[in-house]
Amino acid sequence: MGSPERRLRIALTLGDPGGIGPEIISKALSRADVRELGKFVVFGQKALIEADVEVSDAGHPVPAEAAHTHRPTADGGRASVAWILAAIEAAQSGDVDAVVTAPISKEAMKLGGHSWPGHTEILKEKTGAERAVMTMVGGGLRVALVTTHMAVADVPAALTREDIHDTTTITDNALRRYFGCRAPRIAVCALNPHAGESGMFGDEDEEVIAPAIESARAQGVDCTGPVPADVVFHQALKGNYDAVVAMYHDQGTIPVKLLAFETGVNVTLGLPIIRTSPDHGTAYDIAGQGIADPGSMVEAIRLAASMAARKRAPD
Repeated sequence: MGSPERRLRIALTLGDPGGIGPEIISKALSRADVRELGKFVVFGQKALIEADVEVSDAGHPVPAEAAHTHRPTADGGRASVAWILAAIEAAQSGDVDAVVTAPISKEAMKLGGHSWPGHTEILKEKTGAERAVMTMVGGGLRVALVTTHMAVADVPAALTREDIHDTTTITDNALRRYFGCRAPRIAVCALNPHAGESGMFGDEDEEVIAPAIESARAQGVDCTGPVPADVVFHQALKGNYDAVVAMYHDQGTIPVKLLAFETGVNVTLGLPIIRTSPDHGTAYDIAGQGIADPGSMVEAIRLAASMAARKRAPD
């Protein structure tokens, strides 16, 4: 008889040390229902967390005062990136089965000498992924974003048939591989009110989004649209769709945050590794007060464990 399969190993990165990352990780790992999900390796500094878990002191050390600044710092930016890079390397080598990242600060990263806008861009570059798709999960919704952090005024020109097609097919693949959907149904959002009303409110829906949907269908993806954004999320909650592809950041994140502000999860699809994160920021204003809610971190860990278990399971 073969040896029993080892427990899942899940990496947790502390995020910005001046934010609530250390606190929500400590609180999450103090729960028995979380600890039973697998073995945890925290990438950070032992002194910053209270949980009794394995800690990999990888990367840039953080002066003690940096954890109590309640603001972005160069030390915090360098440390948070070093921990992320070490966790990615561990996932790529197979030492861990998934990575869960605590919140980081774009400003701190810039102060620390890094130009990445955020986690998604780091993950895409370091894993060599052709496309990384930011996806929000919570409140009964799964919403993938075609564009992410850009001005709303820049979105129409930034949308391409290729990007919409790829986001839709990556979402379809992830639903099958990680979420147990054997025949995923995907709704693709319109950009304009009433899906453009035959060109009255813009031609992006007819000229860009509709052809992208047709090309995804040609590859066997069951996708519908463009569906007006003011009705599509209601339809998804009714069970008509397994996921929604949104055209821009707030179009997709507002419905999830409305329904699951304290428990939403950010998942990066399209990567060769599994990565989830709480759907909130560093919350410098309440860091160190012991009042941070770990709910979103708990759900991020749960989802990472579920995805890793499905990836491990035979087809």
